[in-house]
Parts: sequence; C-alpha cells; structure tokens
Amino acid sequence: MRTMRFIYHTFILALGVAALTGCDNFLDVMPDNRTIVDDEVKVKDLLVSAYPTHTYQIFTELMSDNVDEYPNTYTDRFVDEFYAWKDPTENNNESPENYWQDAYNAITTANNALDAIDKLGGPTTTLLRESMGEALMVRAYGHFMLVNIFCKNYNAATSDKDLGIPLMYETGSLIGQVPERGTVADVYKSIDADIQNALPLVGDSHLSVPKYHFNVGAAYAFAARFYLYYEKWDKAIEYANKCLGGNPASLLRDWANTAKLPSKFDVRSQHYVSSELNCNLLLATGSSKGGLAFGPYRTWKKYTHGTYISTNELGGAQNIWGGSTRLYDAPHTYPGTGYSYVIYWRIPHLFEYTDPVAGIGYNKSIFTLLTTDECLLNRAEAYIMTKKFDQAAADLTLWMQNATKSKMVLTPKEIEEFYNKAKYSYDDKESPLASTIKKHLHPAFTIDKEGSTQEAMLQCVLGFRRMETIHQGIRWFDIKRYGIEYPRRKISMAGEPEEKTDFLSKDDDRRALQLPSKVIDAGVKPNPRNTTKK
Repeated sequence: MRTMRFIYHTFILALGVAALTGCDNFLDVMPDNRTIVDDEVKVKDLLVSAYPTHTYQIFTELMSDNVDEYPNTYTDRFVDEFYAWKDPTENNNESPENYWQDAYNAITTANNALDAIDKLGGPTTTLLRESMGEALMVRAYGHFMLVNIFCKNYNAATSDKDLGIPLMYETGSLIGQVPERGTVADVYKSIDADIQNALPLVGDSHLSVPKYHFNVGAAYAFAARFYLYYEKWDKAIEYANKCLGGNPASLLRDWANTAKLPSKFDVRSQHYVSSELNCNLLLATGSSKGGLAFGPYRTWKKYTHGTYISTNELGGAQNIWGGSTRLYDAPHTYPGTGYSYVIYWRIPHLFEYTDPVAGIGYNKSIFTLLTTDECLLNRAEAYIMTKKFDQAAADLTLWMQNATKSKMVLTPKEIEEFYNKAKYSYDDKESPLASTIKKHLHPAFTIDKEGSTQEAMLQCVLGFRRMETIHQGIRWFDIKRYGIEYPRRKISMAGEPEEKTDFLSKDDDRRALQLPSKVIDAGVKPNPRNTTKK
C-alpha cells in the first residue's frame, strides 16, 4: 500500500521556506520550516504560499448545466470525462487531483503558520493576530472546497452519515498513516469552528496585496457562503451584512462603467479580475486554460455554453428584466461549423513565456473566488429561506438594476407572477430536451411547493447567481444543493437538442467527484459508485 505522502507530505519547505529564502533547490534548506519560521514577519511571508495555484473552475463548469455537446472535435479525453461525469483518469493542471493536492498544500502551510504562532507565544501582536486569522480562514476555505467537490453536499438529514474528506490539523507529514474520512457533518463542524475562531482576528493591516489574501471583506463573504451551504440562514445574513455594510450598491461591480470600456476580450476580461475593483474580494492566479476555454478560442469548445443554452436559459433568454439587450455585459456569440459558443469576457487568458524565442511557456489566468455581487445574492437566498421576502426582493432588485439597464423594482408578487408563467425545463413531452430559465428543485431541506412565493423567488435568485457566476464553476454547487436534474444532450448542426446521452438525477452518486486514484490506492475509502449506471 502506498503511503499517505501524496496527501500529507507536501514538502512544506518548498512551499514556504523556499519562498522566504529565494532558494531554487528545496534540498538546500532546512527540512522542516517549523525550525526557521521564528518571527512574525516570516509567519506573514509563509502565508503567501497558503493559496492554491491550481483551479477547480474548469471541471466544475464542465459538469454543470452551463454546457452542451456540439458536433466538433475541439476536445480531449480530460474534458470528455468531466462532461460525462466519469471518474477522472486524466491528470493535468486543471485536474481534481492537482486541486486536491494543492488545497491540502495550502492547508498544510496554514497549519505550519499556526504552529509557528503558537511557538511564538500566541497572537500577541497585531501582525500575529491577523496572520492567525488569515491562516484559520485559509484552512477553513481549503476544507470547504474539498468537501463540496469530493463529497455529497451538506444536508442536515444525512450528512452525519455521508463520507467526508480527511481533516488536516497536523503539521507533521504523518507518512504511512491512512486518515479516516469521517463525515460531511464532521467537516462542516470543523470549518465552523475555524471560521468562528478566525473572524475576531482577521484584519488588513498586514497585507500588502489584500485581494490575494483573506482580507476582512473576503472573510465575511466566505462566512456568508459557508453558512448558506450549512443551512444556517440567519448566520449567512449576519455575515453578508458585515461584508456588504450599509451601502452595498457602492461595493458592487460597476457594470455600466464596464460597458464603456473598449469592446475587446483582453481589455474587459482583465478589467473583470482587477484587484482595484471594490467588488473583487478574493482573487487567485493559476496555471490554467480557463482563458482559452471561456474565451474567443476554439479550445475545448465541443462542450460549451452555446447558443441554445444562452437563448433559452441564460443571458439571451427573455428574463424578468427583459432581453439580452438590457444587459450591460451582453453575451458574445462566436458561430462556426459544428459549434456556436456564447461567452462572457470574464476569464482572462495570460501567457507566461519560459522561452520567448521558441514561443513556449504556460497558460495562466486569474479567477474571482469571492465577490460582493455573489455575497449579495447569497444574502437574498438566505432571506428567501427565512421568508423575509421583501428584503430578498430588495437585494434582487439591487443586483438586477446594477447588472442590467432595467429600472424595475421587484416585489415578491411580481417575481412569483413572472416565474409561474415560465415552463419548467424538460417537461414538454413533445420536446423533452427543451429547457427554459426554470428547473425543478429537489433540495434536501424543506421549501414551499412549486408555484409558491418562496419557490418562485428561489428560481429567481438561482437564475441571477447563474448569470453572475457564469464560467466560474459555482453553478455546480447550486446544482448539488438544490438537487437540480438535467440531461446530457447533443446539439445538432442546426443548433437544436437532438439526442440525450445521459441524465443526472437528484440522488446520482456522481455528484460527489471521485477521490484521486493515488489517494484511493493509499487506502482511503473511495466514494460509492453505482456500477450498473451508464
């Protein structure tokens, strides 16, 4: 049996100490950074390495209902597997295996920062206090992303039985030990504790580039998302309020100004991820083809957000604010033979040359991990779940009037009337693959019946958040939380659905991504699979 080095022995010195010393060969430095992180400045510097540089956005977006299959050859085995919800066998920069390892590397670095703070006598200075808050948030975020990708979604009814992920709180390598996965409930309880311990400590004074670290705004936005997923609606509202303050409109993305920028992919996509914008709370760079996959290129466009989805479900569809011409960030359509992809200029494509003469190097991109706009919609959802419909409608109005040219003021009654007129996707017996802006919801938590004010408002907030986070991979987590079902369908040369190739039901075990094969080989229990399923 392989050791657990893959999970725990993350060569902390390469991640942390090398960053402090500038040494290119980790064998030239001390074998354990706990022996050298001996002052508060080194603790702060260590946390620079506490953020993943690999991404989840590609594979979670591919698994979602934001993409269809088109008749072209712009694909490879990696994207084939994720579109088909297959257990991954391919490994590259965008793979779950690399994200798994990177997330645990970040958690390990946070643990070593916390260990160093403890050895320095605890958070006795502002710098140590804020560094401790940041480290706790990093650890909480890493565990949160891992449990939501590789496990079933949290729900109060079954999460004390559903398999979780190994929790990492040790600073040593633990070589040879196979950790228990515990349960999803165990993981959420641990994340809850880290967040509660972190929030009184977080601060911005120690950060030279706050938007690439857990600053105060990012910490509260993450807490709001966590408690929303944890089904603790009042806490989600509380922390969203702290993130957004008394004038949330001043913190949202200025879409009207963005629309005045030159209509060029590079300009708008790089502006979208600017650290100067109030709306961007936490950013991450990574080795990624995201800018190609979600940009004006044919890369991986066999499975893409195409004209059919756009016209019937998202930006091109008739929505409560009107049509696509009302959007400040209008979708961009690129037609071609065997495809017609529709993208929003939000994921920049950057290239790091290792040999400019030969023209070789690495694809890079920048992603928005947390924003005020998403936080506002998370608060709206929590208001809906607590049946504070007027407050939810106010938040939905604020988002809509900011993202579109509509001046309409939404009310619970108007939202209910609009969404009740819409048909549910896949209900047309003559066209069973036809979809609309509305899908049946099957959450494990209790919501009112279809056609109710609450259900209609949930349709609204889920649709708004789908628009807000397009190409960001977040839609997959809403699909899991709300048990949204949908088919895999081939789009014809004429641009219409012509064949169903698979279907994701609300209780499909493929909603929990399989653990990396190396981790399973090491003895960690895999996620269950129904081997009789297609």
